[in-house]
Amino acid sequence: MTYLIAMATPGQGPGGLWQFLPFALILGIFYFLILMPMKKRQKKVEEFQQSLKVGDKIVTTSGIYGQITKVNDKSVQVQIADKVRIELARAAVGGLQGQEPVVALDNGNS
Repeated sequence: MTYLIAMATPGQGPGGLWQFLPFALILGIFYFLILMPMKKRQKKVEEFQQSLKVGDKIVTTSGIYGQITKVNDKSVQVQIADKVRIELARAAVGGLQGQEPVVALDNGNS
């Protein structure tokens, strides 16, 4: 019985650094599997949104097809039909027509 009590007292057994090793390992795995790919994807989306130019045929995140007619700092003007133009935030542009969407579309499956 004395042996079990001695093992449970602080300062006995492995050092404090070894206690944090599993926690640090989990954080490392979390970073490499989740955070790093998210940062890469976010950077790709930002680069895409900054590279939009007049004449690009786009699809919005809500599924509207159109062609960019004017580009501002934070928005773009899109022609969706003859004499019909709408102003959209750059973040609302999901991708170019005929290509894989750059911005992840949420289908309500969260």
